[in-house]
Amino acid sequence: MRHAGSLVALAIGDALGAPLEGSRKPEAWVTQMRPGGRHFRKKGEVTDDTLQAMAVAESLASCGRFDPDDLAERLFQGYIQRPEWYGPTSSLFFDLVRSGTLPHHAARIVHQRRHGSRSNGSVMRGFPLGIFYPAPRVAEVSVTCSRLTHYDPVGGYCSAFLNVMVSDMIRGTSRREAFRHARSLCTYPEVRTMLGNYRDYTIVPGLDAVQCSHAALSCFMESRTLEHAILSAVNLGGDADTVGACTGALAGAYWGLEALPERWSQGVEGYEKLVHLAGRVWEGREDR
Repeated sequence: MRHAGSLVALAIGDALGAPLEGSRKPEAWVTQMRPGGRHFRKKGEVTDDTLQAMAVAESLASCGRFDPDDLAERLFQGYIQRPEWYGPTSSLFFDLVRSGTLPHHAARIVHQRRHGSRSNGSVMRGFPLGIFYPAPRVAEVSVTCSRLTHYDPVGGYCSAFLNVMVSDMIRGTSRREAFRHARSLCTYPEVRTMLGNYRDYTIVPGLDAVQCSHAALSCFMESRTLEHAILSAVNLGGDADTVGACTGALAGAYWGLEALPERWSQGVEGYEKLVHLAGRVWEGREDR
């Protein structure tokens, strides 16, 4: 079950990385879920990375298509519940929406006020689009989905690159072929250059959409097992939960649900709900 593997492994990477978020690279590898972090989460508890990805999945499953208005409302409701979990770009966006600003205006205002909107918040949430849509359709929708909250197009093209890979791998394509396909479909020069030639660049687990996507792609492509891919990502430190989540989504789409270590499956928050939700998205997929 590769579709479920992608969403569950995203949550696992998120939960494993959360206690390491904002830290330096740990001296000893973290291999088990543990409590802690900047917001002191419980052992196995997920962050807004997973909650936003679930919002995308729930919207797709409920609407039977990408519906920007429905998704914006679901994302907004998630923010109201735990605003402290969200990054500065998303937080300002949702605060503006709460004050009555229309979403497409809010995204532009955030971009102007923060002198850019290149953060990785739209990348981490978009992976259910890869379950629902085949490539190249998923590439187009990913850019549109990112633009809901992140005015800078770079996040959308990063999301598109990784989502094409998820879409292809869930549908049985090899890892290398999925990578080549994503590279061939990418039309944004910076993203195509850095992700398409990932071995040529130093891994930086940062908040920047390109840096984060590059780190996740590198950890996935250079690993021989799902477990090693996710651990390589979260143990980079930095934005560990988001790099872990992105890596998990890729790894789960390739190795499948069955490859997840039992200690992680049993320990992550909401396992059964995630499996069920991924199934709903897969059953309603555009190319079924």
